[in-house]
Amino acid sequence: MLLTITYLGQNTTELGYLLFKNPARPQVVELSFGKAYVFYPEVSRERTTVALLLDVDPIGLSKRSGYDYVNDRPYVSSSLMSTALTKAFGTAMTGRGDFHQELADSRLNLSATVTMLPCRGNHQNLSAVFEPLGYEVEWESFTLDDQFHQWGQASYVNLTITGEVRLRDLLKHLYVLMPVFDAHKHYWVDSEEVDKLLRMGEGWLADHPMKQYITDRYLKRQRRLVNQAFEQLAAMSANDGDLIPTEAPEKPPRLNEVRLQAVLNQVKASGASTVIDLGCGEGNLLKLLVKDSQFTKITGVDVAHHALEKSSERLMLTDASESMQSRITLIQGSLTYRDARFSGYDTACVVEVIEHLDLGRLAAFERVLFEYARPRTIVVTTPNSEYNEIYGVESGHRHEDHRFEWTRAEFQEWAHTTAQRYGYTVAFLGVGDEDETCGTPTQMGVFTSDGNLEVTCA
Repeated sequence: MLLTITYLGQNTTELGYLLFKNPARPQVVELSFGKAYVFYPEVSRERTTVALLLDVDPIGLSKRSGYDYVNDRPYVSSSLMSTALTKAFGTAMTGRGDFHQELADSRLNLSATVTMLPCRGNHQNLSAVFEPLGYEVEWESFTLDDQFHQWGQASYVNLTITGEVRLRDLLKHLYVLMPVFDAHKHYWVDSEEVDKLLRMGEGWLADHPMKQYITDRYLKRQRRLVNQAFEQLAAMSANDGDLIPTEAPEKPPRLNEVRLQAVLNQVKASGASTVIDLGCGEGNLLKLLVKDSQFTKITGVDVAHHALEKSSERLMLTDASESMQSRITLIQGSLTYRDARFSGYDTACVVEVIEHLDLGRLAAFERVLFEYARPRTIVVTTPNSEYNEIYGVESGHRHEDHRFEWTRAEFQEWAHTTAQRYGYTVAFLGVGDEDETCGTPTQMGVFTSDGNLEVTCA
């Protein structure tokens, strides 16, 4: 994917000073999901263009963010490009100009072209969003297939915006608005995104006629976050766009933190001294368990070797004492195949895992855990699909790798059936902010063995 910015005028080679990037030397910016390349395809006194070329590693992105290997992310301008923008031109976005501060503070004749911007049926909003910021807007769309015109237009456009604008403002507009049109982000959206939006939107968002549209889509229609953003936008001065000084509210804990604490509370209440975390990922729960002396034997299991490596790094096992290394074990294994190493634990935790399994493999998972491993207590959490309405997930699942997501009734039906089949009882708890209609974002089932195995399945 490619973003170009062109400066027209006199002595346009000074664009390099404003961006802190030498036109004579291409540069590489390392990113967690690939690499970005900064270079200047044209440099002259009257016209200078800088290009930001993003090369996404689809396999690395899949491992890091849970994407399927095949998707449009390596080929479109999305939140990945916004991240690359801050990494490559972060200093320029602050407005710093050093020996060229007057130029940095000046409105310049700039144009930016964004290739393959996901627009998803919102072509008419391109002008509505960019024109109030002082830009002339042009965009090019494409038919899906020249032979089958009835298939209609593609969901992507090549967008060019042109205007007299400060460079830092152009960069901030692009940073916010590219993911707005994509309506998708490659990372979890939480309260920190509100701070980013207000920081990048300072001086222009509060009075923008499309601020509702921009805020909703930037925050992925998460009602709580959108309301939080609008409360702070309303506190901005209409004259200068600055926030009226107020006492900074305490940031609410992230859902994952609340979820892990809820799981930890149930594990402690079970009286367990030995715990196995099935599908431990990068070791977030393990890190909490290892801090509590109640747990004398802790094991993390994951099918992905790279996740276990991350867990080891988080737990600093390489430099840990012998007693610590003997207390915690990391093993690679599948949750749908019988494994003797899973047996002998007081409690098993399965946190946000089952929804990543194909429904056809769920019965095998049940036998591995409830029949063969058979811990005294099992704590299972999974998303509540009813709450997706609050998050603005209009269709599909909360995460691209989820094979299914259950309503509360569906989860409870599965849990009751499984508990009865394998000789357990089950209690249910909600985790996270509760909505009167939709419930909580996470649902939890706590299974307790009655001590007798009476398998009723074939």
